[in-house]
Amino acid sequence: MDGIIRLVGPSQALEIFGIRLVGFNAENARKLLMTLLLFLLIWGARWVIRRGAKLALRHLSGEQAGFWAIQATHLITAVLLLLGLASIWFDDPTRLATALGLVTAGLAFALQRVVTAAAGYFVILRGQTFRMGDRIVMGGVRGDVVALSFMQTTIMEMGQPPSVQNADPAMWVRSREYTGRLVAVSNARIFDEPVYNYTRDFPYIWEEMSLPIPYRADRARAEKIILDAALRHTVTDSQLGREALEEMQRRYFLKPTQIGPKVYWRLTDNWLELTVRFIVPDRGIREVKDALSRDILAEFERAGLGFASTTFEIVGLPPLRVSPGAAGSTGEEVK
Repeated sequence: MDGIIRLVGPSQALEIFGIRLVGFNAENARKLLMTLLLFLLIWGARWVIRRGAKLALRHLSGEQAGFWAIQATHLITAVLLLLGLASIWFDDPTRLATALGLVTAGLAFALQRVVTAAAGYFVILRGQTFRMGDRIVMGGVRGDVVALSFMQTTIMEMGQPPSVQNADPAMWVRSREYTGRLVAVSNARIFDEPVYNYTRDFPYIWEEMSLPIPYRADRARAEKIILDAALRHTVTDSQLGREALEEMQRRYFLKPTQIGPKVYWRLTDNWLELTVRFIVPDRGIREVKDALSRDILAEFERAGLGFASTTFEIVGLPPLRVSPGAAGSTGEEVK
């Protein structure tokens, strides 16, 4: 057995059947053992850091504190792991420089997307694109950000309103509510496509509802019913506060705009289209529209108003006469 497997030379290289295996020696074995111990220590340190962060932040509410605790844990353990591996395997600076050169060359060809995703992670950490809990559209996925890692952003997918139901990918949920699917999107997508953020800096969005009414209807009464319902169920100037909008205008040079609900008229070939524009919170939009629809429908019925439609209702038929000369005819009038 000693003749088959031996440790030879000053470096105690492994030799099998007289063939010396490159890289298999006593020194590398010790380094491999130290690497395994390092991974165990890093795993233990990560557990301790996360437990300590939870204890330190247990009195704080909100998602942002927990998010930053998780990201800090990832960054600290990653730095410790890289420093430990470099210290174990590259104790000679010349070897480290050579290894870094080879790794850089390999990254340039084989790991472009990985490097881009990691760069996207640090861009996201700056908080200028989105934060934990934000409602976004990223990589064609609509939903709320629920997790962030070095490579991927995890989004709780939501459905689509009817106006964009034909968008790709199509959803079976016809509103901005969760579908139940968790979608992982590469962080590199922030460099390739725009990221739409529903909630950053201004947790409200503008919405519209269009209602067709006949030209002969009481248009002023219909407008008042719609506007009163919007004032009851949507965000008004007093609820929103001028400070939030003024801050948006200061930071992004937005022009002053209408905050309270407003009804717009549009003439069509078939009816008068009344469109009410209003502001709602970024969550609960379906509930607001449901309440608006119920109130408007009830008030329209009480006021004797109706909605215009392209459908036809057959309420009667003219008398049908059968010619006496027809075969099998009795000459009777059929009504």
